Amino acid sequence: MTELRRGPVVPQVAGLLRQRLRRGDWRPGDRLPNEVRLAAEFGVGRSSVREAVRLLVQDGLLDVRHGSGTFVATGEPPATRDVRQLVRRARLLEVYEVRRALEVEAARLAAQRVRPEDVARLREDLRKRQDERDSDPAVFVDADLAFHRAVVELSGNALLLTLFTAAEPVLREILTDLVRHETHLPDSSPAHADLLDALERRDPDAAVAATVANLDPVLCGVRTAVTLTPLGQPE
Repeated sequence: MTELRRGPVVPQVAGLLRQRLRRGDWRPGDRLPNEVRLAAEFGVGRSSVREAVRLLVQDGLLDVRHGSGTFVATGEPPATRDVRQLVRRARLLEVYEVRRALEVEAARLAAQRVRPEDVARLREDLRKRQDERDSDPAVFVDADLAFHRAVVELSGNALLLTLFTAAEPVLREILTDLVRHETHLPDSSPAHADLLDALERRDPDAAVAATVANLDPVLCGVRTAVTLTPLGQPE
């Protein structure tokens, strides 16, 4: 049985299915095990498997054939692939909009409440993030989210931390996919360093500005892709 992290189950099951597809456990056209077997393997309910499959269907990775089962998707017409891509980016856009609101306020509060020993821990978290930049995308994203989670924790706001914890599995999944497949992502390392510097100086305005500089380039890029990419046209 696969052991899942604490937190929302569906994004984790979706991530595990993606990993198996990437590994080639199932090839295009293969039929997946039924819901009962997958639920037993992951240690979750059948409804969680069903919702995870639905997410992968939206992204064009799986194909549900009623009465036959769930199959690994084969080739699709260009227009259909464009729709799948737009759906994925729309989901990313919604999550990123929430993330921006949450982390901007968390950075402002953290700058007011941070202690010297907290800065030392953040510096170590940032160093780990930088060390993993050329690692597997999943490893890098874990290190990146650990730094951001530490900032949210330093806000001292339990509700912000609860919201971040709820969103973290979804963020992990979509950010890993983004880092793995998007080749023109901006380097946010300077913004991360600026955020650490702002927190060390206990400057709320600078902390907010650094957080915005970190998140807005990706947010703007995704928003543009969702609203302006014509169906059936190359990006």
